[in-house]
Formats: sequence, C-alpha cells, structure tokens
Amino acid sequence: MSIEKVQAFLAAKGMADRVITFEASTATVELAAEAVGVEPGCIAKTMSFLVDGAPLLVILAGDVRVDNHRFKETFHKKGRMIPFDQVEAFIGHAPGGVCPFAIKEGVPVYLDESLRRFETVYPAAGDDHSAVRLTPEELYGIIPAAGWVSVAK
Repeated sequence: MSIEKVQAFLAAKGMADRVITFEASTATVELAAEAVGVEPGCIAKTMSFLVDGAPLLVILAGDVRVDNHRFKETFHKKGRMIPFDQVEAFIGHAPGGVCPFAIKEGVPVYLDESLRRFETVYPAAGDDHSAVRLTPEELYGIIPAAGWVSVAK
C-alpha cells in the first residue's frame, strides 16, 4: 500500500511524525483543506503529466491552476494529464494520494513557486485519507526535486 511506502520514506528522513491520517477523504484540494483545517492554498497538490510519453510531477499550491503556456515555455513541450487509470502505473500512487514521496524511479518532480507563499504545506501521503505537514523548503529538501518552476496562473 502506498501510505506504508510513504511512511517508510519519511521515517528514513527522520520525519515519520509528519504524516497525518484522517477518517474523512482528502482526495481533492477542497476535502483535504477541510480535513486538515487550512485554506485550500496550503494543500500541496501533486499533478501528474506526460511529456513526450514520459511522466513528470509538478507540485502546486491548492488554490492555483496550471498555465498551459507557462508549462510549455518551462518544459519546452506540451504536457497532458496522465489518464486517471494510468496514474498509479506511471507514478506509483493512485489518484487522490499522488505525492512526491516513494514514487517510481526516474520521475522528475518540480515544485511551483506558488507554494512559497505558505509557511506550511500539506501534500498527500500516498492515499486519499492522509497528508504530510512540511514547509516548502523541507518538501524540496527531502524529495528528488528537479527544481523550482513557475507554471501556475
């Protein structure tokens, strides 16, 4: 199960205590914000794209959307969302729990500048009933981040 992989990943980084689990679903930004008790922007949503057939993750603040023009300028290619039924095969986590922790090897992860507005952000922890409490810089430091980008509207 993905949450166990994420918990083991975070434990190895000394951050096992950062995982929060909920009875309520955290599958969407709105549900996660309600469960955590924060504004939607604090939810670090992990969006999965295919660029030339290869997966790529971008983590954005929950209150922004991807600007397709900026995405293409940044990655020099048009990206398309990974189809729902293929996300787990490409990334290693099912929709609703996609996060940058314990993902398949070789998947680049980028953090959007929109996250820097918040002191604390909450990405998923591998399933649709969890979150991880981190600062944006902690998040950047513990994942195999390929860099910061600005692809939000």
